[in-house]
Amino acid sequence: MMKLSGFADEISPDLDEQLRVLEQEGIRYLELRGVWGKNVVNLDASEVKRIRKTLSAGGFQVSAIGSPIGKIGVEDPFPPHLDDFRRILDIATELETGYIRIFSFYIPQDKAPEACRDEVLERLSAMLEAAEGSGLMLLHENEKGIYGNTAERCKDLLDSIGNGSFRAIFDPANFVQEQQKPYSHCYPLLKDYVEYCHIKDALMADGKVVPAGEGDGEIQELLEALRDKGYTGFLSLEPHLVEAGRAGGYSGPELFRKAAGALKQILDELGINYTEK
Repeated sequence: MMKLSGFADEISPDLDEQLRVLEQEGIRYLELRGVWGKNVVNLDASEVKRIRKTLSAGGFQVSAIGSPIGKIGVEDPFPPHLDDFRRILDIATELETGYIRIFSFYIPQDKAPEACRDEVLERLSAMLEAAEGSGLMLLHENEKGIYGNTAERCKDLLDSIGNGSFRAIFDPANFVQEQQKPYSHCYPLLKDYVEYCHIKDALMADGKVVPAGEGDGEIQELLEALRDKGYTGFLSLEPHLVEAGRAGGYSGPELFRKAAGALKQILDELGINYTEK
């Protein structure tokens, strides 16, 4: 069985409304990126305890911390960012999740990514060292503009320092937005490292994000391959179906439901179980 999760801050900044919509969709996990208008890294100890208590009371769990770690320039000061990462480690432990989403740093437009490789590896290695002994796994997400934005550079990172504590989030839409075919090109390179999946689709022509199955993300083929491989990990909805007049990744309850329905339809067609008994 594959497990459904989602970036619930795309539903609402209010935790209670996030959980209400997730429950209506039969989803018992969330990928915690933000709540009450605050990014997860900025939550204080009392807020984290409040989240834990609310989730526990409703029977929800955190699939991963959707952290912003690694989403700074590779030339930006690193020590304060490493302090933020240590804070994220504490939050992940408090909320009893095993995963932290990270990135591999934005590359200056006037530099070749290869010129920044050593610095990227040094920073990621420092994060892995800080997490040593925590039992937490760091999951690298392929993201536009960072060192690991292509399948080839993701593989380079994972081959270089990948171990049981550093693996991959596979995001089909982000590969599409880098003009790479997610299943036919990227998945064969990364399949041995895929630990977690984000579900969003996109159009190759203009990068527009669309519901699963409506774009060039080859999501049906990806899910079929994961099924055949025996994948039992998370499929985390990140709809990015922006409501009119709203900026960023906010989708709202109805568009989140639309994204969930599109994914469930594909899973049903493939005979993939995603409902916990």
